[in-house]
Formats: sequence, C-alpha cells, structure tokens
Amino acid sequence: MRRLVADPQTSTLTARGRRTRAKLLGAAERVFGEQGFERASIVEITRAAGVAQGTFYVYFESKQSVYTQLVDTLGTTLRRRLSEAVEGLQTRMEVEEAGLEAFLAFIREHRHLYKIVRQAEFVDESLYRSYYAKLAEGYVRGLRAAMTSGEFRSFDPEAIAYALMGIFDFIGMRWVLWEDTLPPAEVRRDVLAFLGRGLLAER
Repeated sequence: MRRLVADPQTSTLTARGRRTRAKLLGAAERVFGEQGFERASIVEITRAAGVAQGTFYVYFESKQSVYTQLVDTLGTTLRRRLSEAVEGLQTRMEVEEAGLEAFLAFIREHRHLYKIVRQAEFVDESLYRSYYAKLAEGYVRGLRAAMTSGEFRSFDPEAIAYALMGIFDFIGMRWVLWEDTLPPAEVRRDVLAFLGRGLLAER
C-alpha cells in the first residue's frame, strides 16, 4: 500500500510535524555532507534525526526527495539571511559588505553547504542551476538599481552578479571551509576595496 506523503511546502503540517521535518532535513544535511549523496541512506538519515524509518515517508518520498528539499531549503534560508542583513542600508557598497559578512557567517554555520550544492550538478542539474539562478535573481535587481542610480558603473548586471558570487564563494571556501575560520579582516577589506575600484562610478 502506497504511503501518503505530505507536501512539505503546505501549511497543513502541525507544529510537531514541522519540527520533525526540520530534524530530518538537519540530519540529511549532516549525512549528505559527510557521506555524499550516493553513499547516504534513508536509514542513516532517520538514525541521525532520532526518528523511526517509517516517519521519513510521512514527509519525503525518497532520498532524492529529501535531497531536493534540502537544497531548496538551504537556498531559501541563505537568501533570507542575506536579505535581512542588508535591509535598510543606504549604499550598494554597504550592501556588498553586509552581504559578504552574512554569507560567510551562513556557510560557517552550514559548512556542508559546499559539498551538498556541488553534488547537485550530478544528482539533478536543474536543481543545481536553480539554486544559483534564484540566488542571482535578487543580486541582479540590486546591482541594476545601483547602476541606474549612478552609484555603480554601467555593466551587464547578470554577468557582474555571477562574477561577485564566484568571488565570495571562493573566499568562503579558502577560509571558512578549509580552515573553519572567517577570512582575516584585511582580506575582507581588500576584497571590498577591489570591488569598489571596479564598480563604483567616478564622481
């Protein structure tokens, strides 16, 4: 008999159900991050979450399903953190600085993010592309506004968004992922100075 699977995006889950689903996603983040998608199993995810194996199927259909929801949830949470960090700031360079700090703090909190997202290229390429496309979408809007207002020089905002995402991604990898520490203050300062020299319009 096929089990009914709750739609994880609906509001029909009880508070307890949302907590259980969150526990499963947190466990999946650890298991996928430590073992990789291919080696990870539902048994290990439920064991790490401290729930019965049958409980898994109340919230997710398969290992692929929980992986997809995990990538989507991490992406949504990261975008929300970035949005909250830059709210109310006046200049685009202030936004870039606050965004960099928020991104570094997030990946230090979720150090498995790198491995999980990069696996998506081979597990589900559309999911992989969607993760970055959604991240870039808001970035493009902000950059376009800064260019329109004259604060930033006029470039292709999408190209610049992906270029800056790449810079921040590798800065995080070099220090947060490899050394489990935030980049030194002078590194963050130099990165922002580099960006400012290339992007700020001449006054």
